[in-house]
Amino acid sequence: MKHTMRNAMTAAAFVLLVTPALAQSVGEKTGINSALGVSPSTADFVKEVAISDMFEIEASKLAQQKGNAAEKSFASQMVTDHTKTSTELKGLVSGGKVKAELPTTLDSSHQSKLDKLKGESGKDFSADFDSMQVSAHKDAVSLFERYAKGGDNPDLKDWAGKTLPALNHHLEMAQNLDKANPAPTVGERR
Repeated sequence: MKHTMRNAMTAAAFVLLVTPALAQSVGEKTGINSALGVSPSTADFVKEVAISDMFEIEASKLAQQKGNAAEKSFASQMVTDHTKTSTELKGLVSGGKVKAELPTTLDSSHQSKLDKLKGESGKDFSADFDSMQVSAHKDAVSLFERYAKGGDNPDLKDWAGKTLPALNHHLEMAQNLDKANPAPTVGERR
């Protein structure tokens, strides 16, 4: 009985110690941190930014092939800008200023969005690409704003703040794409 009680207390102590560390990761994944305005951990920030950059580059390469003229122009800018931020982030991590793991593949959520775009063309492609860009850039602006305000790595915090104006501009450009292709009315297909 004494041995079982000690194991239960050890397990409870472990849960109490690990929960705060997991709370931030889970919150970033679920959107809770964003809703509450909580800064992501450095590890979460780096992971989210790297995946976002990879998604932006790959989705924009598709738009350069499949999109309308406005989407192709937007996509060229996204490939250029997100390649730049990806390179800068890799430099911060490889230079030792930021201690974090850089993912090398998309997570399942972003991969499924990319797969959906790969299977579409014409108005269907435009509708999904445009709305995904607005959503992705709203998320990115929130992520960068929260880290720039409350991040725990000074170099990364500074970089997040310097990158924000470009992301706000990307969001504005994406919203203009979405306005150029209004949502279809009921029964109408794009």
